[in-house]
Amino acid sequence: MKKTYLYLPIFLGVFFAAGILLGHYINDVTNGRYLASNNSSRQKLNRLIDLIENKYVDDIDTDSIVDATVLGIMQNLDPHSVYIPSDRAEAVHNDMRGDFVGIGIKFFVNNDTISVTQVFKDGPSDEAGIRSGDKILTADGRKLYGENGTDSSILKGKDGTRITLGVLRPGDQELLQIPVTRGKVALRSVDAAYMLSSDLGYIKVNRFAENTIEEFDQAIETVKKAGATSLVLDLRDNPGGILTAATHIADEFLQEDKLILFQKDRNNKRIDSYATDDGDFEDREVYILINENSASASEIVAGALQDNDIGIIVGRRSFGKGLVQQEMKLGDGSSVRLTVARYYTPTGRSIQRPYDMGKEAYFNEYINRYQNGELIDESNIEVNDSLKRITPGGKVVYGGGGIVPDVFVPSPDGYILQTLDYFARTGFADRFTNIYLQEDGAYLFNLSKQEFLEEYEVPEPVMENFIQFAQLYNTSIKLPGYRNEISLIIKSSIAEQLFGTQLKIKLINQEDNMIKKVLQLHGKSN
Repeated sequence: MKKTYLYLPIFLGVFFAAGILLGHYINDVTNGRYLASNNSSRQKLNRLIDLIENKYVDDIDTDSIVDATVLGIMQNLDPHSVYIPSDRAEAVHNDMRGDFVGIGIKFFVNNDTISVTQVFKDGPSDEAGIRSGDKILTADGRKLYGENGTDSSILKGKDGTRITLGVLRPGDQELLQIPVTRGKVALRSVDAAYMLSSDLGYIKVNRFAENTIEEFDQAIETVKKAGATSLVLDLRDNPGGILTAATHIADEFLQEDKLILFQKDRNNKRIDSYATDDGDFEDREVYILINENSASASEIVAGALQDNDIGIIVGRRSFGKGLVQQEMKLGDGSSVRLTVARYYTPTGRSIQRPYDMGKEAYFNEYINRYQNGELIDESNIEVNDSLKRITPGGKVVYGGGGIVPDVFVPSPDGYILQTLDYFARTGFADRFTNIYLQEDGAYLFNLSKQEFLEEYEVPEPVMENFIQFAQLYNTSIKLPGYRNEISLIIKSSIAEQLFGTQLKIKLINQEDNMIKKVLQLHGKSN
């Protein structure tokens, strides 16, 4: 086995957890006053670019030189200050806003054909009747399959414009012509809101975007109406996002005037954020689930509740990002997200991990958690006594590197189980299951949700085929010994494509060790 395979979930986790915490969403750089001055070093840089543009022997794209220069400068800053080139700006902003203009599908290209893996609820394609498993072969009569035929850019367009899609449905022989009107499509922040027991609600938040507040409020109402007097807030693998969304969610559980966090900028100016009287779940039992990929805004919520002695933090030490970014435009469509402040939890701790040894060492520290056994045994979590704080209730908490949970739940033991756990929690299997649904599993589209849950069992040949698919990433995965885990991965992925993300999460949670721990804790408290 190549050593690289051992770290598959590690490297994916690093990118997943490198979240951004945005204070003010976008701040234009007015009149370029932050970009121009009489500083001789800046004049030298401008002079060099002018000389290359006017004197250099070969033609060269000076825009690319500028981009490379900006990237070089950003490399010397903290790990979370980033440059956003103009061709990435729209996608990045969509992610933070929580919506985009399009037809509302997720897809991949399979054998030169666009295959739909998910249709966004209440989006244009959902309203038009597009389904998961559909193949999009034409758009306004233009062929979208075969060599050089899968350019999906034609699916994009302005809000309100119409496009007619030629769709081949699994099991059909003839193309369906389905008109779709492009529109705004919500990127869901809340993946699931349902009851784990008669009085214990569950909400899964995957990001903190502009639409998170409204979605979370709706989710709270859903579980309260279903009888929830206690709540599980699942922030695992949540990389963060917008500060106001984090403070709003923390406010739901904190009484008025309780400190949520404070920020300090380069001049040590302090800004405090306090809870209001609007909380819908104050004085009720809450469990916050975190793991090594919970970052930034997720850590603000967990830290605010832990430092105010509210609820129980369950899981593993969080990522450790305590920096606040501000997005600033550079005038050509590009922008930078620049770290402008540090944030501190109510007891005054910064949970930012050190980055003074450079970005490589910064991310290697994260990988070291796998190597030193921290994810398996909480006694291996390294804490700094000089950064110890005491909550009003007498609880000992630590700064300097993430939120240490009140109740530790280990990661699956061993690299194969860790890899399979990652496969289950992400969309890794979606491509495999989509092909299966189109070819051999088309009959599943005719099953009701109840029939699927009660009657469908993943066939042995399908699991064997999945092993071949998974071995492209980890050659050590074998079916014997992991049959239950692999079956769950496949069935939960199929469930998402047929019935939505919430059903996938419900299935995974039935075998989830953190959920089992919460149910145990909740049982003891009742």
